[in-house]
Amino acid sequence: MSHLSKNRIVDYTAAFVILLTVIVCLVPFLYILSQSLSSNRAIISQAVTIYPIDFNIEAYKVVFGDHGMLYSLFYTVVLTVVFVLLALTVTILAAYPLTKKRLKGRSALLLLMLFTMYFSGGLIPDYLNIKSLNLLDTPMALILPGMMSVYYMIILKSFFQSLPDSLEEAAHLDGCSELQILLKIVLPLSKPALATVSLLYAVFRWNYFQDALFYITDQQLYTIQLKLYNVINISQQMSGENVNVNLPSEALKAASIMFGTIPILLVYPWLQKYFVSGIMIGAVKG
Repeated sequence: MSHLSKNRIVDYTAAFVILLTVIVCLVPFLYILSQSLSSNRAIISQAVTIYPIDFNIEAYKVVFGDHGMLYSLFYTVVLTVVFVLLALTVTILAAYPLTKKRLKGRSALLLLMLFTMYFSGGLIPDYLNIKSLNLLDTPMALILPGMMSVYYMIILKSFFQSLPDSLEEAAHLDGCSELQILLKIVLPLSKPALATVSLLYAVFRWNYFQDALFYITDQQLYTIQLKLYNVINISQQMSGENVNVNLPSEALKAASIMFGTIPILLVYPWLQKYFVSGIMIGAVKG
């Protein structure tokens, strides 16, 4: 068998595996979307599969008519943006110095950070710590605990190390300080890595709800995911005058899931061109 034929077999096999993975990921999404757009009769009779039966948008009217859900969506968007900005800043300030061999104790600092990837205090100490800091029922309880991921820091550190040393040397000769080098040279050249880490942080903050479940009791501070948790797992229909009691709960759950999922999906196309290169450099250089 020729080398060209072997390459084609590998390409076809890889394409088949990717296609199969896409189908496995896409089918549940299409099923939820179809549930949210189907009629009462179709849902009750379990006739809905991956396409809507008796197209119906009543569930979305209920979701968009609930002011509490809309407020939680807006609040979660603002919370996610603030979280990403702060987390990215802290991660950069941790990753950049660790690329400098002249930093004393660099190995020990990195080892301490890596230790936290495998060991943690657990839920109860975390809760007691948040409580002692008077952060319960505050947005900071959802920001501070996860404000830096060591794994994402390593991705940035690896990317920073891949940049030519000659750029920094030339900047030093021009009289630039370390902060100027970071802001004017390193960060502009690190857009793939920054976009990748920003997306990872955004997805984490958007999807995570356990911290809000443990630390937040004020409904004004509920994230959209905690709202969805209440809708799906507590089996309660959303409060408000616009709730349709005849609407099957499954349709309402499906519409709520789509309502909370689509906004974060819209972020991917904007960052896709940076995502792959950022991850690959972090993996190869790490």
